[in-house]
Amino acid sequence: MKNFDSTLTLKNRPELRFSEIESHADFSRIRYAQCWEDADILLKALGVKAGDVCLSVASAGDNSLSLLSANPAKVIAVDFNRQQIACLELKARAIKFLSYEELLCLVGIRAGDRLSLYAKLRPHLSEKTRNFFDVQKLDLSRGIGHAGKFEKYFEIFRNAALPFVHSKETCDALLIKRDSEERRRFFDEQWNTPKWRTLFRMFFSRKVMGLLGRDPAFFQYVQTDVAQAILDRTEYALTALDPSENPYMQWILKGTYVSALPHYLRRENYEKIKANIDKLELHVGSIESVLEDLPPGTVDKFNLSDIFEYMSMDNYHKLLSSLVLAGRTGGRLVYWNMLAPRSRPEKMAPVLTPHNELAEQLHKEDKAFFYSKLVIEEITC
Repeated sequence: MKNFDSTLTLKNRPELRFSEIESHADFSRIRYAQCWEDADILLKALGVKAGDVCLSVASAGDNSLSLLSANPAKVIAVDFNRQQIACLELKARAIKFLSYEELLCLVGIRAGDRLSLYAKLRPHLSEKTRNFFDVQKLDLSRGIGHAGKFEKYFEIFRNAALPFVHSKETCDALLIKRDSEERRRFFDEQWNTPKWRTLFRMFFSRKVMGLLGRDPAFFQYVQTDVAQAILDRTEYALTALDPSENPYMQWILKGTYVSALPHYLRRENYEKIKANIDKLELHVGSIESVLEDLPPGTVDKFNLSDIFEYMSMDNYHKLLSSLVLAGRTGGRLVYWNMLAPRSRPEKMAPVLTPHNELAEQLHKEDKAFFYSKLVIEEITC
């Protein structure tokens, strides 16, 4: 993997050297050990083709790895949190050097000696990644999928809060396969109690999420009722969507994947990703700094997660312009809005065309149900 230890710097645009959120939030640990964005939706939205160059927000790495299943020429994964890059590097090395069953064990889905698996991978890791994980033995022993602050937030919810509202048997029953009418009936009659709504609004409030889950700085530009917005999307995920096919819902409620796996962990995708694993490039730094190092017209597909959520409108528009400059005509930008609305300004209509109908259709299928909107925009110049 190239460039893991090189933090790219901005040469000509000092105002874009760092992402805005870097100066406000703590990035000294793994914030996300999993990507809480649906890679199935991402791949449909991007339409990655063989030979494409992809730029991807790394986060925990899951979706950057999923992009490799489409046989691109290159996936450039970037994150200014070195611990997130370490998380991706560990998973990528596991795919390259471990069996499929060993990968599931390392993540925390199958039983086994995870520290022995880490010892097998350790010689293949960069020095800084080794130094980080060498002192994370407890997280490694439980499975890397449990290691993030966000996952530990859900663990508190699952073990310390949810039992006051629903029994283990009720949680198990929620994940049984039903048709849409049966799901609605179960939700209305057994799940959607006053205790559930009260607990949810408390635990997923801006204050509690800022304390235990996402950094408070992530809500700087959010104007809506955080808990109610997520509660409404959760109801959609439990009724319109099928929880028995939703790995994200299953992990929140059970701490593992019961009957569904995220895209990169499915057996049918493992060999495809493995065959392309050396096309992954890891960069520690901001997207802004990586863009400065890329010639214009370099990138075909951009997986941008929800990074614009944490930016002022001015900085969002500056970065959007830089992304268009780095992209090829016909290239696509895909990103999510969770609570702060972001989509290309009218002044960029000549260079960015939204695909609203496709985005709305895919958003209805989105198993990572937190987000209020999916945005797909195509470079037209």
